[in-house]
Formats: sequence, C-alpha cells, structure tokens
Amino acid sequence: MSEVYAVRRTRLRERCNASGSTAALVSRPANVRYLSGAAPENAVLLLGRTEDVLVCADPPDDRVPHNRPDEALRLHVMTGIGGDPAVEAANLAVGQGVDALAVEEHHLTVTRHRAIRESAPRLRLTGVGGAVEQLRVVKDEEEISCLRIGAEIADQALGELLESILVGRTERHLALELERRLVDHGADGPAFPTSVATGPHAGRPGHRPTDRRVEEGDFLSVCLGATYRGYRCEIGRTFVIGTAPADWQIELYDLVFSAQRAGRESLAPGAACRDVDRAARQVLDSAGYAEALPVLTGHGVGLEIDEDPQLTPAAMGKLDACVPVTVEPGVHLPGRGGVRIDDTLVVRPEADGGPELLTITTKELLAL
Repeated sequence: MSEVYAVRRTRLRERCNASGSTAALVSRPANVRYLSGAAPENAVLLLGRTEDVLVCADPPDDRVPHNRPDEALRLHVMTGIGGDPAVEAANLAVGQGVDALAVEEHHLTVTRHRAIRESAPRLRLTGVGGAVEQLRVVKDEEEISCLRIGAEIADQALGELLESILVGRTERHLALELERRLVDHGADGPAFPTSVATGPHAGRPGHRPTDRRVEEGDFLSVCLGATYRGYRCEIGRTFVIGTAPADWQIELYDLVFSAQRAGRESLAPGAACRDVDRAARQVLDSAGYAEALPVLTGHGVGLEIDEDPQLTPAAMGKLDACVPVTVEPGVHLPGRGGVRIDDTLVVRPEADGGPELLTITTKELLAL
C-alpha cells in the first residue's frame, strides 16, 4: 500500500505545483487518511518541498495494522502539551524553504489559519480547494474490496435481526442491537448512527430512534452501515410487521421499489448525476409524491459516508467507473409512515456486468 499512498500524494503535489504552491497542508481527517494510511486525532499531513511529514500531537496507536501510517512518511510527534500540529507543520515547511503553502481552507478554522500566519508570517497561504476530495471519488479495487466487506457485514447484521422477535421492542433498542452486531461481525463500528423507524416514523430520512415500540401492522424501515478499515457503506430496507401488509403498504412499497430500480439501472460510466436522480424521481413524481420526496436520490461513499458525487436534481458532472454510490429513494407520508430502499453500488461499464450491487439483502416486501 505504500506505493499507493505515494502515488496519491504525487497527484496532489502536481495539482498544487500547477497552481503555484510548492507544498500543501492537509488537515481534513479523511483526506489525511487517504494520503497517509492513517489519521491519528488532530494529525495533519505536510506535503513538503523536500519530504512529506505526518505531524501528530501524540504517537499513533499502532496496535491495529491497518491504522498504521505509511512507513515511507516521516512521522513527527510534537513535544509538549497544547501545540497545534497545523502550526507545527507550517514551521516545518518554512524549514524546508517553502514560500507558498496550499491549505484546505474549507476545513481549516479561522483560528488555526490566523495562528499559522502569526507563526510563519513570510509563508504565503493559498487554497488547495477540494483537490483531495476529487481524487477520492474514483476508488481503486482495494478500496472497493473494503466497501464490499463492509456491505457483507451490514447484510449479515440486518439478516440476523430479521430472524428475531421484533414486536414490542423499541426503535432505540433495535438500533443498538444492530450496531453491536456490526462490531461482532468485524466492523470498525457503524458508518453513521443507525436509524430504526416504525409506524408513522417509517421512511423518514435521518430518523433518530425513539422509545416507540414496534406494533403489528407497522412499516419498519432500517438504515445502517458498517465501517471496515475506514471505508463506509450503507443499506436501507423497509418491512411490514404482521402476517400480511395492507393494500396501501404494498402499493407504496412497489412504487418506491420501481423508483429505486430505475435509479440503479441508470448507473453507468458517463451518465449524468442529475439523470440518475431524475430516473428515480420521475417514478415517484408521476405518482403524485413530489412533495414527499427527499432532496437527493443518492451520494458517494468511501472514507466518509457522504462524499461526491451527489445524485440530486441540480447535480453537475458525470459518473466514472469505479465510483461507489448509494441509490436511496423513499417516500414518507406524515402520520402514516413510508418506505425507503437504499443500496450501495459501484459504477461499472456494461462490459463488466453493469453496476455492482454490494448490499444484497432481499428487497422483497417481507412480513415479519
């Protein structure tokens, strides 16, 4: 992996050099990890003029092999208490003869920015923009493998929950159990706070579990994800509690399923992001649910659970091969509940079989 990280840093350095900066300071944790293999708390990465340095306030925890920084990097652990690794890195850059340092202005706070200027007044600070985030969009096969394993863990945790008795249990209890199962099966932890929504809460985007208990006849929607070696995936499913769903539940579920399938089938290299959103949205809009739709159909995943590209009506750009995204349309009807179906897929060309589905739990409307 050391060569992989070196190539990533070289690509970023080339972008910085093209904009007139001889060095870069990376502070966003996911970006630090992408370029160095690890992101100890508050660590920053200096892409220097003569060498690259990972600057940490404390020594990294090397007990977990895949959390160890790239051995090709020089590790600089600060002495003393209360120092800022970003300021320390800027001073190291000055020591390397750097006169222009590109920083992540979208992440660096005003306070840290001011502190760097005060500590290294002759250093000209420029912006690196979202260069690292752009590099992260297309994943290599090692990254996709981590996502695939995370998806398998999430599928397994969800499958086990569905085999248990659900009636009478609270949303909060079920969410906690799912997160425990994720860790039991090898996840670093949940990719985001697990959402379990029942009855009138079902299908609501970003629902935080409450003490409401599962009842017969409820819709039950679950959205969870696993983090594996830093990479985060997502899955969402909706079920019915009881012996048989009501007619309105079947109708709504079939509609959301059709929308989700339309979005999935639109994933292809070269497809416009807004067209993927439109494919799913049109199905629901034409059925009269325009006001009940979420703001997006999906988004990229990786070291963060919400990355570029964004699959929204106003999205710019097109999809590339090897880009993992979610497709997650849903409808929530206030006071009644709703449906959400969410998969993580990898964009692949038709010659390679089309989009690769990572989350494989059945999308059949199960009565539990």
